[in-house]
Amino acid sequence: MDEINLHYRFMNWRRRIREVRAVRYRERFKRMMRDGEVLSYQGNSDEVGCYVAPRPLSKGNSYFEVTIIDTGVRGMIAVGLVPQYYKLDHQPGWLPHSLAYHADDGKLYNGNTIGQQFGPKCNRGDRIGCGIYLEAFEDGQTTVFFTKNGKEVGTVVVPASPEALYPAVGMHSLGEEVQLDLQAEWGMAKEDGLMIVDSHEDEWGRLHDVRVTGSLLEYVGKGKSIVDVGLAQARLPLNTRCHYYELEITDAGEKCYIALGLARRDYPKNRHPGWSRGSIAYHADDGKLFQGSGVGDAFGPRCFEGDVMGCGIMFPRDYILDSGDDSDDGDSELWPKQRRVQNELYMNDEDEEKDGEELEGEQEGRKVGVRDSFVYISKPSNRARASAL
Repeated sequence: MDEINLHYRFMNWRRRIREVRAVRYRERFKRMMRDGEVLSYQGNSDEVGCYVAPRPLSKGNSYFEVTIIDTGVRGMIAVGLVPQYYKLDHQPGWLPHSLAYHADDGKLYNGNTIGQQFGPKCNRGDRIGCGIYLEAFEDGQTTVFFTKNGKEVGTVVVPASPEALYPAVGMHSLGEEVQLDLQAEWGMAKEDGLMIVDSHEDEWGRLHDVRVTGSLLEYVGKGKSIVDVGLAQARLPLNTRCHYYELEITDAGEKCYIALGLARRDYPKNRHPGWSRGSIAYHADDGKLFQGSGVGDAFGPRCFEGDVMGCGIMFPRDYILDSGDDSDDGDSELWPKQRRVQNELYMNDEDEEKDGEELEGEQEGRKVGVRDSFVYISKPSNRARASAL
């Protein structure tokens, strides 16, 4: 009889152990729906939705990533680390012992509802990563780092052990949707000696609904209305030593709504180049030239997949660089004080003897007068050489 009682007691003990383990390693989420690896917000935008992973970060799995599929109404998506039993009606980072990188404002929230400026804002198509440096923790201090599109944004030291940090995602507006990767790897390609492709994202001053992959620009917006425009604007303006650029259409999409041109630094992000004041652009879909107006003028042929479009500035020989041009403080050496500069376009004596019509004929393009310079826009029949200008 005692043996039977002992057996039942042993079975009850095993059952309780299984129940405790099941609760311990169960993911928790509120006002969210999970479909495979996709998390989507299911609240009414007045309430926070939060997801907490079933297991904390560890030596074998010290990093995770979230890819923004849709920013929804406000893009209030947070990615970070929280305690296991974090309150699911609060964004990660708002409560003590939690921290998170918020996509809508680029701020870091570290146990407080008031964030600190930390990194760039994140949009549709961006990947936000979060991990811990296992070799950099001692005396209850852990170094947490965040990434955007595979590049480290910054680090922060928090008073916690790695075993207490659970991956978490927060959302707070209709339409928000992300893809979760709890098995993501960080820095493996570099350690294994594999080829790493430069994203070239640093070359762009502004990216709106455009994703950069190497030298490829991809529109990731909705494309449902006239304001769903993607914009990629270079960090530096054209100048006398870099006065031409071009692109190749690798995929024309549904209607080839691709525009190439020049725009002022603060150009609206939801307007095609050429549509608003302070811009000029050649539009591939209709071959028209738009100069600060929503109405274009017939200019050149339409462009299709495989075509190469180019744009440059033909500076006058006596062009004087204006020291008042906008430029980044870190690039002040590119913008010296007012002085005469030599235009490389005219450095060859033979080129100086050619008149404008001959030069224009060689480039198979057209030029448009803008103030004291010429904007040169070309559409070669086959791939042009950038060195030609």
